[in-house]
Amino acid sequence: MKPTLFLLAAGMGSRYGGLKQLDGLGPNGETIMDYSIYDAINAGFGKLVFVIRKDFEKDFRDKIISKYEGHIPCELVFQSIDDLPEGFTCPEVVRSPGEPTTP
Repeated sequence: MKPTLFLLAAGMGSRYGGLKQLDGLGPNGETIMDYSIYDAINAGFGKLVFVIRKDFEKDFRDKIISKYEGHIPCELVFQSIDDLPEGFTCPEVVRSPGEPTTP
């Protein structure tokens, strides 16, 4: 059985100022993930699983998943900060490493 590449792509990119996972920056519009996916496929990975937020599913399917459909199995898993197991709560303020603690 071939291994699965699990890509965490739900982050907002608050310091970046947008959805960095969807922005093309290579010579042909490749995303940062495209380079990792290319290397993983060449190394023998057989499936891609993307963890994203539901609110940008359509854009993600259009810009990312559409490139790989028919070449390698792809699956989306949705992450929601409001969907926590019983007994867990979300912190009031979520800060990125290095982000100042004062507003």
